[in-house]
Amino acid sequence: MRTTMTAVLALAAATPALAQSKGEVLATYADIAAAAYEDSLITARALDAAIQRLIAEPSAQTLQAAREAWLRARVPYQQTEVYRFGNPIVDDWEGKVNAWPLDEGLIDYVDASYGGATDQNRYAALNVIANPTFSLSGEDIDATEITPALLENELHEADAVEANVATGYHAIEFLLWGQDLNGTDAGAGERPWTDYATGEDCTGGNCDRRGDYLQAASDLLVSDLEWMVGQWAEGGAAREAVLSDEDAGLVAILTGMGSLSYGEQAGERMKLGVMLNDPEEEHDCFSDNTHNSHFYDGMGIRNVYFGEYVRADGSVVSGPSLSSLVAEADPQVDAALREDLNQTMIELGQLKTAAEAGFSYDRMLERGNEAGEALIMDAVNALVEQTRSIERAVAALGVDQIGFEGSDSLDNPNAVFQ
Repeated sequence: MRTTMTAVLALAAATPALAQSKGEVLATYADIAAAAYEDSLITARALDAAIQRLIAEPSAQTLQAAREAWLRARVPYQQTEVYRFGNPIVDDWEGKVNAWPLDEGLIDYVDASYGGATDQNRYAALNVIANPTFSLSGEDIDATEITPALLENELHEADAVEANVATGYHAIEFLLWGQDLNGTDAGAGERPWTDYATGEDCTGGNCDRRGDYLQAASDLLVSDLEWMVGQWAEGGAAREAVLSDEDAGLVAILTGMGSLSYGEQAGERMKLGVMLNDPEEEHDCFSDNTHNSHFYDGMGIRNVYFGEYVRADGSVVSGPSLSSLVAEADPQVDAALREDLNQTMIELGQLKTAAEAGFSYDRMLERGNEAGEALIMDAVNALVEQTRSIERAVAALGVDQIGFEGSDSLDNPNAVFQ
């Protein structure tokens, strides 16, 4: 999980393979997707095995092992997020596995300070784990058996409320760590292992149902990733959609890069939290892993431009790159974008290093913490600058005009407080 600044700086030395055709560049893009989703699946299966051990033999050790497996699983998955915005198949699916933030009271017990149902979400404190039957949108739900189908078909985004996240990495994260009640002080969630114990050792109540929910969420994550791996395999629908139309394929790459870089990461995931000074805006808020999520999101953008991905086993998937196409069209644009991508990784690496040294991301968000705000905003500014270079790459390649995802935090800051 640790990445030294030496390793980050070494990224700048990479040289992309020379492109022979748009089709070869798109094939590299699809090959990287296939490898990164396969790594996500491999690590999700390892997480599932750790969860099974936790449920079968609850202890501080098995809980910690499951948490560590979750952290490892995030590394390859975050590098796939660059595929989201330009590929409808991925975008339509992504909410099942990485939706955030979530109203965790839908799933399990929460601290009294959390509150209850709101006008925006009547089910914010439903606590499915404690209630085997309940009414949802006027329908009586039998949840005596907690299954993947219940989570996916009945609970996820229940009542059409996006905060009712019942599946995916963050539901699992909450069940492993519990709420982070430290505010902008140091510390992650502190769910005790006894929340999965049996008999009189059980804390939090309903330990058997909590284990059932965790297992169902894990099973669903694995099956969802299996499906996505198939989409990028030879003959898969996502791969074929990219390869069948070269110009549309380039639009997909550039849209994913620009939208993740600007509106999603720089805006919604980073600047918004700084503006609100709210640790609930952390992407991995229960585990205090947000610094890594930001770092590997940035790495994913860089991967697809440089045409190179380092797999979880250390092997490398590489080939003709988008960088080489841009260099053929305008060498100065390519050089500037390569420099900007490397600078972004340096800024994200500094944020990551500071967090790993004890200056946690939630502490950085504290109002008046100038050092924390500077670390985050330096990365935000680098992401914004690299987006401008991506826009110049779009122009250099002469592809259709592309609209990147925006964010009020960047485009209309006053709206954030309305």
